[in-house]
Amino acid sequence: MPGIRNVFIVMCWLLVGCNDNDSVPGNFSLLSAFVGSQQLSLGAVTGDVAIDQSVALNFSKGIDRSTIGAISLMQGTTPVVADISFSSEDKMVILFPKALLQSNSTYVINITSALKAVDGSGFDAVSIQFKTITSKLSIVSFSIGGRDALSVSGILDEVPLSSEIVIAFASPVDPLTTTSTTISLKQDGTSIPTTTVVSNNQITILPSVPLKHLRRFQLNISQGLKGVNGEPFDGVQREYYTTVNTVPMLPLLPHDEDSDADNTNDLLSVVQQQTFKYFWDFGHPVSGMARERNTSGDVVTSGGTGFGIMALIVGMERQFISRDDGLARMEKIVTFLEKADRFHGAWSHWIDGSTGKVVPFSAKDNGGDLVETSFLVQGLITFRQYLNAAIPAEANLRDRITSLWEGVEWDWYRKQNEEVLYWHWSPDFNWEMNFPLYGYFEEQITYLLAASSPSHGIPLTVYSNGYGLNGSIVRNQSYYGYKLPLGSPSPLFWVHYSYLGLDPHFSDAYANYWEQNVTATRINYAYCLENPKDYVGYGENCWGLTSSDNQGGYDAHSPSNDKGVITPTAAISSLPYTPEESMKALKFFYYTMGDRLWGEYGFYDAFNLTSQWTATSYLAIDQGPIIVMIENYRTGLLWDLFMSAPEVQQGSNNLNFVY
Repeated sequence: MPGIRNVFIVMCWLLVGCNDNDSVPGNFSLLSAFVGSQQLSLGAVTGDVAIDQSVALNFSKGIDRSTIGAISLMQGTTPVVADISFSSEDKMVILFPKALLQSNSTYVINITSALKAVDGSGFDAVSIQFKTITSKLSIVSFSIGGRDALSVSGILDEVPLSSEIVIAFASPVDPLTTTSTTISLKQDGTSIPTTTVVSNNQITILPSVPLKHLRRFQLNISQGLKGVNGEPFDGVQREYYTTVNTVPMLPLLPHDEDSDADNTNDLLSVVQQQTFKYFWDFGHPVSGMARERNTSGDVVTSGGTGFGIMALIVGMERQFISRDDGLARMEKIVTFLEKADRFHGAWSHWIDGSTGKVVPFSAKDNGGDLVETSFLVQGLITFRQYLNAAIPAEANLRDRITSLWEGVEWDWYRKQNEEVLYWHWSPDFNWEMNFPLYGYFEEQITYLLAASSPSHGIPLTVYSNGYGLNGSIVRNQSYYGYKLPLGSPSPLFWVHYSYLGLDPHFSDAYANYWEQNVTATRINYAYCLENPKDYVGYGENCWGLTSSDNQGGYDAHSPSNDKGVITPTAAISSLPYTPEESMKALKFFYYTMGDRLWGEYGFYDAFNLTSQWTATSYLAIDQGPIIVMIENYRTGLLWDLFMSAPEVQQGSNNLNFVY
């Protein structure tokens, strides 16, 4: 046994410390007692004694071996079976228990007066008590739904819905301590009823109800769990996530990418139509403009309205609304924009939808916003091209739209003829926002429209110096095996906003923009597939990082700023660039996540499966690209309309765009 090696240490201690009392007449005595290397008190209970060591007794005289029966080791009334050996001229008696002593138990070494020395000396009876160490109830193995929950230190996900929890311990469990107050299973704070089965060293915990898919669960076993001998348990908590349910959460719809445009049963049409409701049913009643978000009240957004205007065309083409109704809504929007606050022709980011007055976007941003204005103008021009010039009422609306867009003083936003455009100007704070539009991000449409303006145009040098950074805009860096011509892995709205109307099948002095946008999207997809931060759900069916709401507010999510938030518009609006990957994501969002992600105006803005958060918000700038880019994927309608504008064609020539 393990304790044998300690016997020799104890023997040395005892031999050095013993007195030779063989010549002393009368009774002899017990000098010391040890368990392993731990000395026992002869007058008090010794605690925390090892359970795997031998017991050594040292006497003042050699023992008469025929009286050894006077020595016994007891646990309560039960004798402990032990082998016995003698040493040091029989002055030392060593007991070797045949089995480990039990933890958290009291033992007694009884030596009666029947013990005799070899010279016949008598012995005064003695009892020595000790208590064994309190060992803990420890886990040997732990699995949830067949997944190893003991060795996996990080997130435990993809656990089967029938997730039987099996925990094996090193020693038997007291079944009386496996109560509902000791063992609990919760889904984000909501208790799940369970049944616990105890089998000697193992407990099996069975949920009494079916578990929901892609949900987070918390198993908690408290310190109230004990071993059969009272062994304490430190407690354990384990969080895990269930896997995907293969049963669709919403009824299956026929899906055919080549379906007729009026087939509203097609999944793409269903998504377009439901999302269109945000701009149609929820449009501001006075202005017809798009509210910034579903909680913004009277605050409408210029850029989001531009997206909504393009969605209005889709609504008419797909017969979600009649053409007359669509034209009436556009009439209302144009009338409002003609009276709304403008700052050298540019509208503000936010506008009061009832009065047309500027609503400050930030402390000094209470004037013109050139980038948001360009998104609005992109929509206006696209709608103008959709109108029939042969119909007087539509021809009148065309002329009014032309007046609105020609009224934008793009050249003013060069700030005293600098070779760059500036994002903001305020009558109160002038150019203090100080945001020159250098380099590649969301603003290529701004430069194109500025170069296209027949009234306030800019020369090629402004585009080359500002947007192109005199050539240093080109980076050609590789990520995940893809060479990205411009920029770094970005939020995907960079490949959406400028290209809702501007057909990205073109090149300029810096890049091929179809290649740029496809590559940027594939990098975003590849990052989510790799999932370096181990977020729950990321994969080939669940991907897409872009600016959106998150559980803490609003942020620009990207591979370099990943917070576990997937935004449906990111993948869905990328359908033209990554049709197969985006379609898988669309089906996942609808069929798998639909029970919590699909709402009154289409998909909610974003979700985070790791934190079990789903937005309740809708944002115009996220809903609009879904409708428009699905349509561009299906028919190219918005690209064709915008690119048909003579001014846009001239502006493209001015910037040396090659289609």
